[in-house]
Amino acid sequence: MTKILIVDDERDVETLFRQKFRKEVRNGDLELAFAFSGDEALRILSEDEPPEVVYVFSDINMPGMTGLELLKKVKDKFPNINVSMISAYGDTENYQKAMSSGAKEFFTKPIDFDSLKREIVGLITKK
Repeated sequence: MTKILIVDDERDVETLFRQKFRKEVRNGDLELAFAFSGDEALRILSEDEPPEVVYVFSDINMPGMTGLELLKKVKDKFPNINVSMISAYGDTENYQKAMSSGAKEFFTKPIDFDSLKREIVGLITKK
């Protein structure tokens, strides 16, 4: 089973992801974990050694620790975990910062779930 972590301060994102990946979760291919801050995400990642999470999807704009700060911390501490960033703004500056900090992908809101699903199905089939 592939475990992914979605990090976003907007709690309705959990409902959206659970709807979009209902089949994969039901089939036992995918486990979804949610954190509503960067600090909570780091706590979840530190619970298991090595972490069960193989992919983190993080919003960039969050109160407290930003997604870009979280990206750097995750890449420093858990270099094997892929991290993709999600932003309401497809601005070039955030895109370049994210990619140069090691992000795998950069999605803009509203999220293109077809593209996101391809990314996640690619992970599931690699296992």
